[in-house]
Amino acid sequence: MPKPKTYFIFTFGCQMNKSDSERVAGDYEARGYVAAKTVDQADEIVINTCSIRKSAEDRARSLVNNLAKKFKQMADKPKIILTGCMIHHGEEKLLQMMPFVDEILPIAEVGFNSAAVRRDKRHAWIPISSGCNSFCTYCIVPLSRGREISRPQKDILDEVKDLVKRGYSEITLVGQNVNSYGLEKVGIGLRKLLMRQNLTLPSNVSQYKRIKGKPPFVQLLEKICQYKQIAKLRFMSSNPWDFSDALIDCIARHPQIDRFIHLPVQSGSNRTLSRMNRGYTWQDYLQVVNQLRQKIPGVTLGTDIIVGFPGETERDFAATVALAKKVKWQVAFVARYSPRPGTASYRFYPDNVSAVVKKQRWQILENLINQPHLVHRPKVIK
Repeated sequence: MPKPKTYFIFTFGCQMNKSDSERVAGDYEARGYVAAKTVDQADEIVINTCSIRKSAEDRARSLVNNLAKKFKQMADKPKIILTGCMIHHGEEKLLQMMPFVDEILPIAEVGFNSAAVRRDKRHAWIPISSGCNSFCTYCIVPLSRGREISRPQKDILDEVKDLVKRGYSEITLVGQNVNSYGLEKVGIGLRKLLMRQNLTLPSNVSQYKRIKGKPPFVQLLEKICQYKQIAKLRFMSSNPWDFSDALIDCIARHPQIDRFIHLPVQSGSNRTLSRMNRGYTWQDYLQVVNQLRQKIPGVTLGTDIIVGFPGETERDFAATVALAKKVKWQVAFVARYSPRPGTASYRFYPDNVSAVVKKQRWQILENLINQPHLVHRPKVIK
């Protein structure tokens, strides 16, 4: 009997990418491949890339270069496959950047035809949507992953049911914006908007038709909570502009839903938030925070913040510091702004905050938010 072929996956980036890699593994194993214990034993190597910052792309390119050196002299070298968010550059450019790559694989081609291969036997990631309909000026996701598509509710619930049968007790629902799951989409594509000569992006909330009654995401949460075997249900990411009262009430009613809520703010300056096209003010954000704390005893909060966004002044940064002191997040993922080619901010806003200043501002928030909570920080699934 011939020896089965082997695969090895490198994963960069967010929870969505980790979930995608589990499905890539499932696709391989459905075709008879087995996971290689080391990269040296692999017949095929998949590199699942991230584009959220330049540094993430640099790490992927460095890995490809190292693999090229490692396998250069081999007559029967492994096949190198590139997938993930760097695909937005296009095949021609990617092969110029990394000529050692053998194949470019859009992650959408993997789909959900095969069961994900999960190494964790207690906790499972479940993607409920892909892509994004939002128009945050700094973000590459709509270009790298396309417009937002929600998975059918039945498919998600079937996956939950199967996981429960297999003994899973913790689930995290993932999507670029889980709040908008199942909403009817309106508006035109981001690429078409970026062809305009001025920055006139629509608000994020305007990309969905108004609904009557319970939001689809809340309906999904309630149905999953019917499985009492699930001790912990998490979701990420969610956004302030559509964190509805119905969602807050749902969390309050169901103790299975984690009391740690990750709610990205990005900035505490209304001027910067407007330039980011986030669709809310810091006052709006604080109102959501206050409602969460009023209705959900014991809730803790985490966030994402970008420092050094183009044009961010000392006054703008001071507003972010002030908001941090008001909210008292338990954890913050603080990123230094990285211009991403193709985004609106790259086209319209000069990257005029120095690297030195970005690092100083990053350190101030790191000291203020993260350092005091290192011992008693809530569990964050990454």
